[in-house]
Amino acid sequence: MQQLEVLTTPGHPAALVGDVRRLAVLRANALGDYIMAIPALDALKRAYPGARLTLLGTAWHAAFLTGRPGPVDDVVALPPISGVSTLESGHPVPDGLCERLREHAYDLVVQIHGGGRFSNPFVRRLGARVTAGMRAPGAESLDRWLPYTDYHHDTLRFLQVAALVGAVGGELEARVAITRDDRAELARALGSPPRGLVAVHPGARDPRRRWPVERFAEVADALGRPVAVTGTAEEKDLVMGVVTAMRRPAIPVVGTLGIGALAALYERCDLLIANDTGPRHLAAAVGTPTVAVYWCGNLINAGPLSRTMHRPLISWTTACPRCGAPGVQPLAERCPHDDSWVCDVHPDLVLEQAEDLLSRAG
Repeated sequence: MQQLEVLTTPGHPAALVGDVRRLAVLRANALGDYIMAIPALDALKRAYPGARLTLLGTAWHAAFLTGRPGPVDDVVALPPISGVSTLESGHPVPDGLCERLREHAYDLVVQIHGGGRFSNPFVRRLGARVTAGMRAPGAESLDRWLPYTDYHHDTLRFLQVAALVGAVGGELEARVAITRDDRAELARALGSPPRGLVAVHPGARDPRRRWPVERFAEVADALGRPVAVTGTAEEKDLVMGVVTAMRRPAIPVVGTLGIGALAALYERCDLLIANDTGPRHLAAAVGTPTVAVYWCGNLINAGPLSRTMHRPLISWTTACPRCGAPGVQPLAERCPHDDSWVCDVHPDLVLEQAEDLLSRAG
């Protein structure tokens, strides 16, 4: 790589890269993953205010972020690439893609995607003057890198990567702006949500992170509030499971709202009760208090960083409830069972925290 002049400024323990006009950041995965990266993206934008910040993401990032205030100026929606933009195997980097991206002449590319086994070679092929990111054992190195270790909160990890290129300081909690279009979409779909609304989100991508729907229903009933149960189209059975288990009427919101409109709905709620999932991060990012059920390992990597408005209830299950396969060793092979690992969290504990947050909201 070409040797660069660097600039140092007071308060920046790591060197800023000189003359950065085009900055790209790789973070091409799910909603919660993106939201946990926002503080690092904000720090990079502050450190390089004259640079155009491009997110190397996926199609949903482009749909959600285009025209939305925030640190991202534009999105390149990557096709499926194994280890880079999809977890599925069998998707090599398409011919010509890196050559087309090199035409953007990125001065700096930052990898806040993972350990780098697949992402670091991809980043290096983009031809940036400087690359920075994370490196797991055995992964290719970048110009500036820090070790990728297990059980490290992602937001803090990404801020450390940003500091490698002089981007330090700022908020730890992510914020997402809601637009007029978001609120208009919400109004078209649901009208005006009732006052005092509580949202429940029973879904999670990993079935092992799902608290039973009957327990969500029990807590929602006990609050005596209007309730909206949210979920994607794929989570319809979970949503309707909560709705039908409740004694009180609830509003099912299944696959009818885009991410922006879902954020607008959560903005109107006094509380969200959820699993460890992207919508919990989304609600927190628009200022809504949350109560969520977490498996202990996931809490370390992705839990809320404060407790004033966000209350995690922790499952200390450390082995598969069906076969006893260990779950806390990072390199342990995943057993084939999808039984919930969070059933040891009692509804009374969730209700206690929900009632406390609602009382504080007045």
